[in-house]
Amino acid sequence: MTPAELSAAAQLACLLEVSAPKPGNVSPGLHFHDTRYEDFLASAVAIGPAMGGAGSHPLGTTIREAVAATRRVAGHNTNLGIVLLLAPLCRAAALGPRGTLRPALSEVLASSTVADATEVYAAIRLAAPAGLGSAGAQDVAATPTVTLREAMALAAGRDSVAREFVTEFAYTFDIGAPALRRARSEGLSWTDAVVETFLALLAAIPDSHIARKLGSGTATEVSRRAEAVRAAGGVRTAAGRAAIVSLDRELRDPRNQHNPGTTADLTAASIGVVILEDGWTPSGEVARAE
Repeated sequence: MTPAELSAAAQLACLLEVSAPKPGNVSPGLHFHDTRYEDFLASAVAIGPAMGGAGSHPLGTTIREAVAATRRVAGHNTNLGIVLLLAPLCRAAALGPRGTLRPALSEVLASSTVADATEVYAAIRLAAPAGLGSAGAQDVAATPTVTLREAMALAAGRDSVAREFVTEFAYTFDIGAPALRRARSEGLSWTDAVVETFLALLAAIPDSHIARKLGSGTATEVSRRAEAVRAAGGVRTAAGRAAIVSLDRELRDPRNQHNPGTTADLTAASIGVVILEDGWTPSGEVARAE
């Protein structure tokens, strides 16, 4: 894929993700106390040049440049998890033939270096995500001595984005992207399809952002609630839509501690996979079946 295509795919994935009314997240008209919907729009545009260059720059450099560009327009962290996920996908799409995204991604992840880890550590420190804490080994405050994938493996048990690096993006390819393709093939608009994808991921995977802030029990309960919303029909029925609104209210608090932010990151990655592999289909058309 060309740099322009990569840039557009990454920007579009971010824009579609934040524009869908996913429970507990920023969306049009629904903001956080320190972050507005417009911040996410600006961040989506900002990462375009870095993602466009993913095939010609080292993985860690792409991530650091995207985070730095975001910092310039948003002033704080809006998309670290999304950048960590989209950068390897864009690099894989740039280096591998069309239709081979996952095998190419495996090579990208396996070939990560200590230099990549150093750049990503710098990006994480710049983004300063809330609730990061510290680690006993290879802490982001220090200089890494292992490859990026090895560093992510150390965090995989407590962070779903890190886990993707050691599973060839299993959540993204095995849950998120199939859910999105199915929703689109069955006639759902992009907005509804993104919400449905988010609910599928949240129901299947307790959100690690919630778990870090409020504990694994709370994260598991939120996943149970997402499954109940799906059982009510989700975006496809009146009862399901009412359940989505109810869940959204439950997940909103003054400090956004119940925000399923990691699930939103995985949703953006799933959108990215579908666009990178299948191309863009307007909302009035349907994507190819899974």
